[in-house]
Amino acid sequence: MKKIAILVIISLFFTGAFALKANAGELKFGFIDLNRALNESDEGKKAVTALESLVKSKQNLIAEKEAELTKLKNEIASQTAILNSDALKKKQDQHNDLLKVYQRMVQDSKDEIQKKQADFMKDIIIDIKKVIAKFGKDEGYTAIFEKLASGLLYMPESTDLTNKIIEIFNGSSKK
Repeated sequence: MKKIAILVIISLFFTGAFALKANAGELKFGFIDLNRALNESDEGKKAVTALESLVKSKQNLIAEKEAELTKLKNEIASQTAILNSDALKKKQDQHNDLLKVYQRMVQDSKDEIQKKQADFMKDIIIDIKKVIAKFGKDEGYTAIFEKLASGLLYMPESTDLTNKIIEIFNGSSKK
């Protein structure tokens, strides 16, 4: 129900805005693939490289902990027949504790990577949106839509502004 209300409000807003603009002159629309702009911009590529580096370091730490777990599990399996029940229970408790540490490490690593990714992308999206707004204003666009989120089924290639925005964004981020 909320979605319908929001769509109605957006429709009314755009209908009113377009009616005013139509009286003033030509309507000009553009579309941008924000995901592509994120991934292909210089800043986006730097963020991806930093994330890949973080993922690799976390994977190495997790692999080390996994090797410890495997070693301890193999020790328990090979010594089950020769250990008394107290010693066996101690080894199993040690394995369970190490397993909990491992699982926590995996979850913490996932959380950290997701947070870093969100932080990187949030900052880049804010900067890209500033570039889009300035470009739209300077070039006289009535509206610029996000290509994938708009539910767009067709658009002429000439209305895709993604390459222009990436080019402008790359130029502005080098300054």
